[in-house]
Amino acid sequence: MHTETEHSNIILAVAPMEGVMDHTMRALLSKIGGMNYLVSEFVRITQYPIPASSFKKLIPENKNSAKTDYHHPVHTQLLGSNAELMAESAANAIAAGANHIDVNFGCPAKRVNGHGGGSVLLQDSNTLFNIMNAIRKQIPSEIPVSAKIRLGYEDEDKLFDNVAAIESAGTNALTIHGRTKKDGYKPPARWEKIGLIQDKTQMRVIANGDITNLDSLTRCKAITGCTEFMIGRGSLNNPFIFQDIRNASYEEGCAHHQAQLALLFAEYTQRLQVEYDEVATLGRLKQWVGHLRFEFTDIQHNLTALRQSKSVAEFTVKIQNILKA
Repeated sequence: MHTETEHSNIILAVAPMEGVMDHTMRALLSKIGGMNYLVSEFVRITQYPIPASSFKKLIPENKNSAKTDYHHPVHTQLLGSNAELMAESAANAIAAGANHIDVNFGCPAKRVNGHGGGSVLLQDSNTLFNIMNAIRKQIPSEIPVSAKIRLGYEDEDKLFDNVAAIESAGTNALTIHGRTKKDGYKPPARWEKIGLIQDKTQMRVIANGDITNLDSLTRCKAITGCTEFMIGRGSLNNPFIFQDIRNASYEEGCAHHQAQLALLFAEYTQRLQVEYDEVATLGRLKQWVGHLRFEFTDIQHNLTALRQSKSVAEFTVKIQNILKA
């Protein structure tokens, strides 16, 4: 039996997920609440620094004191391999309104790694240091800087060297996904390795990977010793997960949550239509349904069938009928 006070002092964050966790989804999750902050999709830096105007466009919350409409902070995440360009871009992000810079060293995507970004950098701890050090020196000392890593690229041999390099650059916090790049998303996440880092570093450590409900968070907390947790796919499968954890309650796909989904879909559709055309809006709606069906198992078949919808209007009628049933 979990008590409400058991998880009252923990920090919960929404993970960055490229192509999924844009500002429309961040706003939706923020409205439900329960998290302490959210992290933006990564902004990729390649051949030139990203200007301040782009940081306002790509991460609209930066125009609102780096907060959602519901007052949850949004951290700006950068991805790239050129320390000088990353540092200059970080300064531009601050000028645009960002007040926390996060650096992505964890993305496992082949196209990202192929261009020298994300988890491929975990093969060289000197590069990690150079990037974090350049950013730390470029931006005001009161602005927190954090990094997100995996346990390694093909193996975990460089894990402790990588953490030491990141810490020695003056980094404030480190999110660790408990898998290597080679692992992809194959279960399980190795939380015990996160615990080893938690014991050895002065940085705040945020545990990430396979946290999908209250019970898994409780196990992760016991194994890692962490009090900060980042949730990605679990928040798409169950957008109420942060409130469930705060309230120390959980019931898979419960009727109360199912009823709330109807209102959320209406709002999400509205937000999407402001930003995207018909095809992209329908694609995002189907994408979210693809996640929800893993949590809302009682209506899983109906949710799966929704992915055959040919228009937003058709999707909207069907989802409302399903959720009213």
